Amino acid sequence: MNSYDFKDRVAVVTGGANGIGAAVAARLVESGARVAIWDMDVSAPEDRVATLPADRVLMVQTDVSDLDSVLAAQDSTARTLGRVDVLINSAGIAGPAAPLAEYPVEIWRKVQAVNVDGTFHTCRAVIPGMVAGNYGRIVNIASIAGKEGNPNASAYSASKAAVIAMTKSLGKELAQHDIAVNCITPATAQTRILEQVSQEFIDYMMSKIPRGRFVTVEEVANMVLWMASAENSFTTGAAFDLSGGRATY
Repeated sequence: MNSYDFKDRVAVVTGGANGIGAAVAARLVESGARVAIWDMDVSAPEDRVATLPADRVLMVQTDVSDLDSVLAAQDSTARTLGRVDVLINSAGIAGPAAPLAEYPVEIWRKVQAVNVDGTFHTCRAVIPGMVAGNYGRIVNIASIAGKEGNPNASAYSASKAAVIAMTKSLGKELAQHDIAVNCITPATAQTRILEQVSQEFIDYMMSKIPRGRFVTVEEVANMVLWMASAENSFTTGAAFDLSGGRATY
């Protein structure tokens, strides 16, 4: 396992209490960072997070779809940990599987509010501090669905396509400040987000992956850590594939 130096770095991981976010948060702490976890539910984090040293982790109940909640989380993080050097946007929801013509409007809006608006809100909150310090790393967790689209998942696919486009735009905006903004487009991972979809849809997703299995959260964290490190000093505005061979571009 590669090792990256995050000593004296402060990272924010949204959705960090469980799943991909939890794996990333744990790796960051193990690599020397202090980590603020912004999550809708911080009452029952995964064991990998719950067992981290208390002086290295700050849990902040945050609704990323609500800008005021994000700004409050930013204030709390700044008071306790100081500046934010790294932002990992992992909070997200899938929504149910349904044809677009039958997709519930209120759920469509909720998926966009969490996945798209949430990414916008958190980036908006931390960017001024990163620009002032002339350093930052932002990693957005998108999805292969944002590149290729999944049938009966138009809300999720559209939201992740928006995250990819936002990443590319923001990477260009901040390139002169040593702020790298990149995203990752993993195939399906075995996380709680699968509880929101049917077994039929899960089987379909598995059938699309040439590797014949889902990606592990540890594999995602391994790639994210390099993207979030100082060693990633040139690449920005990029989408990194982690699809097990599914991606066609």
